[in-house]
Amino acid sequence: MNNIAPLNTDSLQTWLNYWSHVHVTGIDLGLERVIPVAEALGVTKPNAKVFTVAGTNGKGSTTTTLAAILNAQGFNVGLYQSPHIYRFNERVKLAGQEVSDQTLIDAFVLVDAARRQCDLSLSFFEATTLAAFVIFKQMNCDVWVLEVGLGGRLDVVNVIDPDVAVITNIGLDHTDWLGDTIEKIAFEKAGIIRPNIPVVFGGLQQLPLAIKTKAQQCQAKLHVVNQDYFYDYAADGQTWNFATSGLTLKLPLGQLALENISTAVAAILLSDLTVTQHAIAQGILQARLQGRFEVETIHHKTQDKTVIFDAGHNPHGVEFLLKQLRKFMEYNKQYTEVVTVFSMLTDKDIETVVKLLKNTVLKWKIAPLTVPRAASMDQLRSALQDETVEQFENVQAAFLSALEETKNNQLILVCGSFHTLEAVWEYLEECQ
Repeated sequence: MNNIAPLNTDSLQTWLNYWSHVHVTGIDLGLERVIPVAEALGVTKPNAKVFTVAGTNGKGSTTTTLAAILNAQGFNVGLYQSPHIYRFNERVKLAGQEVSDQTLIDAFVLVDAARRQCDLSLSFFEATTLAAFVIFKQMNCDVWVLEVGLGGRLDVVNVIDPDVAVITNIGLDHTDWLGDTIEKIAFEKAGIIRPNIPVVFGGLQQLPLAIKTKAQQCQAKLHVVNQDYFYDYAADGQTWNFATSGLTLKLPLGQLALENISTAVAAILLSDLTVTQHAIAQGILQARLQGRFEVETIHHKTQDKTVIFDAGHNPHGVEFLLKQLRKFMEYNKQYTEVVTVFSMLTDKDIETVVKLLKNTVLKWKIAPLTVPRAASMDQLRSALQDETVEQFENVQAAFLSALEETKNNQLILVCGSFHTLEAVWEYLEECQ
């Protein structure tokens, strides 16, 4: 398995295909194979400040906001996120820009040489994460902002010791890998905590005992939302307030969810980096992330249609989506009905997601995804048995139908999976 012939190295897609087949499984939690390769690459102790962010939902928005604020302050920031939505390069950003194919290819060459030297195989996620670390080291990044892929304790990102650990929230997702209770999952997420560092918990839920216990064991100072820091909307509808016992900041509203923006601000202020209020404000305004309650106006024929893209794919994510949707419709009273373009993966909690959405959604337009873990139409129809449902051959056809039929008082919600969003974006790109 390890002695595969050298690749044609001039194509990023060739490398991505290669990493998809080098290891026996796509997901293989554990650091035993990764650590020797990371050490051979010299990436385990970066000469940089490291923010590591774990959690069930909100990691993408939190890491995006962290990086945007630090970029606005003038730091040389490396941002690593997963999964990507449209292009693999989205996973690795320098100064807010996706890295080039060639930069990734060069890093993959080094990662492959190191794993061969160690006579070890790497999963796709392990290899691509190590490649990001190689790039950040080569580019002398001052700050690394790292999003955990799955769990925390055994995720490849955890080969790096963070200077600040952030846990956004805990929900029931990836239960086959992480455990079937909130406490079991919290134990895995808490694995990113290190001795004597600040830890932010931004979940709007009771603090799980596993996180509290791990912080105590590490003598890490735990900062919990609505206990050690607070945020609320200002009366003007344009700003919000962030407060701790010794500080209050008035900040602009951004495009991303305030729950996650406030978590990022708390983490910045707990680091020993010098960041001005102006940079925090600029970063918040500049932070954008595809697929996180992303509101777009799509011009179709002679009309403009409002489309909301949200990648929420588990009950916690969908609860959060609904909270934002209610707020949006409160401010935009012309919208009284929601039509959804919807599909999910088979291993997600489809029944609960549908139950949460059904009081808000007037009509469902469903279609199969073109990925191995796609839910079947029977599975979706079973969950939607009492709903108004139209079935289509593919997601693009479902979306076109929504564009054709929605009235002025209706908005279109594309949700259920990153893959659902990706199919619509591909369609929109083709139409340009």
